[in-house]
Amino acid sequence: MVGVAALGAAALTLLGVAGAVERPSVSASASGAAPASAPDPGLPSPVVDMGISRRSEDPGRTVNLTIDDGPDPRWTPRILDVLARNGAKAVFCMLGPSARAHPDLARQVVAAGHRLCDHSVSHDTAMDHKDVAYQEKEVVDGLRMIQEATGGAPVPYYRAPGGAFTPESRQIAAAHGMRPLGWNADTRDFERPGTERIVETAKAQLRIGPTVLLHDGGGNRAQTLEALEQLLPWLKDNGYAFSFPQR
Repeated sequence: MVGVAALGAAALTLLGVAGAVERPSVSASASGAAPASAPDPGLPSPVVDMGISRRSEDPGRTVNLTIDDGPDPRWTPRILDVLARNGAKAVFCMLGPSARAHPDLARQVVAAGHRLCDHSVSHDTAMDHKDVAYQEKEVVDGLRMIQEATGGAPVPYYRAPGGAFTPESRQIAAAHGMRPLGWNADTRDFERPGTERIVETAKAQLRIGPTVLLHDGGGNRAQTLEALEQLLPWLKDNGYAFSFPQR
């Protein structure tokens, strides 16, 4: 799924095919991870941090690539290829039905050493306005579908569609071992603004923080693919190491 005041307008990022603005439910700490609110005793207890993760688990000059809305039979294999050729790793935020429809691709992601993220069932960017039972079903059913598709691979993150986190959805995810996952740099690639714009946006917004939002699903991702062909060598040439978000 740095506070809103600290990020400013540049950090009001968009996500998914619906293009909703990320709405963290609590402000972020100076470390860049939104602090967890008090757990709700009426919900299962969290077993991992409920705070929204945006920072890297490794020190130094790092980048966390996160890729949403797949797996997609046309674009996911090509994105896996460009990542492999550049020695890059990423978090793939999968929709449960897409993983269920393409279990071979979901397993390829795991086999290549990338990490998985539950991105819900229906990509409902208004789920923060729905009741808790609905939110729980979106989170838990999405996780179940991804695990069934991958044969039980770990799913260490949950990203709310459009950043529509609530304290309840974060706690539900954390109770199932998934750290809520945000982002710092939104390339807006789902709008297909042009390859150059995607690349330049990623470079500019890396000043905000290391977690970059991209997509392999939700439409034609040719610009995303070409942007990665340009961005990944630039990251390596400029001293970035590929990492994963904190869990």
